[in-house]
Amino acid sequence: MIFSDAFMAIADPNRRHLLEELRRGPKTVNELAAGLPVSRPAVSQHLKVLLDAGLVNAKAEGTRRVYTVSIAGFLKLNIWLDQFWEV
Repeated sequence: MIFSDAFMAIADPNRRHLLEELRRGPKTVNELAAGLPVSRPAVSQHLKVLLDAGLVNAKAEGTRRVYTVSIAGFLKLNIWLDQFWEV
């Protein structure tokens, strides 16, 4: 289920940091790794989890991949969460 995957993805503080950085604008793995005390390969693994959960998008630009927040992925989470405010 996408919700459990998304919630598991955002449970990690490093992935939340990546999402906060991407909220400010598109970034490459190297740009994202500069703000974390983990290796570039570890950042790539965190991004893969976020990609698999549908929370980020990746676009190839030459030899680089540029990551952005997936509005559609967060919209699904918002719709699911909003049902609890309607009780």
